[in-house]
Amino acid sequence: MDKEIVRQKVREGYGKIALTDGACCGSGVSCCGSSPEAAEELVRHIGYSGNDLAAVPAGANMGLSCGNPTAIASLQPGDVVLDLGAGGGFDVFIAGRQVGATGRAIGVDMTAEMVAKARRNRAIYTQQTGLDNVEFRLGEIEHLPVANASVDVVISNCVINLSPDKPQVWRELARVLKPGGRIAVSDLALLQPLPIAVRAMVEALIGCVAGAVLVTETEQLAHAAGLVEIHLDPKPDYVKGLTDWNDPLYLKIIDQLPSGTQPADYITSVEITARKPL
Repeated sequence: MDKEIVRQKVREGYGKIALTDGACCGSGVSCCGSSPEAAEELVRHIGYSGNDLAAVPAGANMGLSCGNPTAIASLQPGDVVLDLGAGGGFDVFIAGRQVGATGRAIGVDMTAEMVAKARRNRAIYTQQTGLDNVEFRLGEIEHLPVANASVDVVISNCVINLSPDKPQVWRELARVLKPGGRIAVSDLALLQPLPIAVRAMVEALIGCVAGAVLVTETEQLAHAAGLVEIHLDPKPDYVKGLTDWNDPLYLKIIDQLPSGTQPADYITSVEITARKPL
């Protein structure tokens, strides 16, 4: 699809999730939006603790995660953190508590409904914590509304795969980082190319699958952006879990796969860490 059509499809899909607090692929646990109960089950499965969940306003967790970037980000008090594709603010609020009053957590999302939801959640977060250290900006991750060399840490959770221009995302990520700044990203990537029928499914695009690229290509994009100390750690249990839970999207994907294969043969969650040179 044309890049702008892809952005529009993604924006429409996630705008609907923000307004309904429901799954875009059906009921139950889902890669692209879940009921509150299923969303909590999903994030516990991928490593969020009870303390993490207690630290965010109700409704910020919509089951849109495929990893836990704040767990690998080594955030410190005073850090400026940027979350690409912040959604309802789930990871931003966790990061905000970790960086404290002297730090700042900034979320960027291209979906106006998500930004509005996150800003409503921000008022609850401030009331609960007494902290005034998070903000949310409307913008595309290919054109971040963030100054050059102004961020200590970039995090992102299952979002870069949605971009139709991933090289530009990685260049932007490197641009906004301070020298020595680091990234901690959770995303979906491919172990082998998907069948054409899966790549053509709009729900698979919104569900973070159809737009994913190979693990090796992800590493190449980070390197081409000038990042160093690049490390990718595949986490296959995420996709296996969604398959075992009969996630509606993954059931549709299975119907399009060659006999005897499973989604985990093609798709994996991956943790990506890297650093901008000094």
